[in-house]
Amino acid sequence: MTSLAPQPDVVLVHGAYADGSSWSEVIERLQHAGLAAVAVQNPLTSLADDVAHTRRILALHDGPVILAGHSFAGTVITEAGIDPRVAGLVYIAARAPDAGEDYAALAQKFPAPPAKAGLVYTGGFGGLTEDAFLNDFANGVDPGRARVLYAVQGRVSESLFHERTTAAAWRSKPSWYAISRRDRTTSPELERFLAKRMNATTVEIDSGHLSLITHPQEVTQLILAATQTVSQYAAAGGS
Repeated sequence: MTSLAPQPDVVLVHGAYADGSSWSEVIERLQHAGLAAVAVQNPLTSLADDVAHTRRILALHDGPVILAGHSFAGTVITEAGIDPRVAGLVYIAARAPDAGEDYAALAQKFPAPPAKAGLVYTGGFGGLTEDAFLNDFANGVDPGRARVLYAVQGRVSESLFHERTTAAAWRSKPSWYAISRRDRTTSPELERFLAKRMNATTVEIDSGHLSLITHPQEVTQLILAATQTVSQYAAAGGS
């Protein structure tokens, strides 16, 4: 009888306008399931900086690791995911550019999400207006919680969304994707395109952009499915 290989650890990466605490509800559930789960604190100053922070956390693990990213962090895990410790990738309403791809040009082929109009830059860094944050980025989140998230939102460098990856880990690693049907920050149609392009195991969640906060159980279940698949594959000798 073949026994399962040890469950992989989980490394969670936050996106723009957020920090690692946005994964708190998911982390609690993963820990309850017996998994080691940690969140990266990205500076959002450049893609290279965010990838470097993610790689430093990956280096703390012997492997294997499931690397999950929300929103802009999909770009980060697409680049950092080539690390040999990474056995699978989980995208939550996330970007998933190909190597060297002009993601902004790709996104323009799909309906423009309302939140985009609320991004304002000052002194080289940008954030969402209160109206855009509460109604578009955090739609579906309890209003009191949404105001707290707005108060601590991570500001992004002016160049961040225009930088390109040099690799696309999803081309060589198994991938999972959670689409947010009521997303007002990333077009759900774009999310569906990205999930299909990477041949990801895909679920759709009836949520806004912050499904990891409003629907943590569904997000956790997708990550658990990834860890179980990777564990079974390893137990079978990787064949």
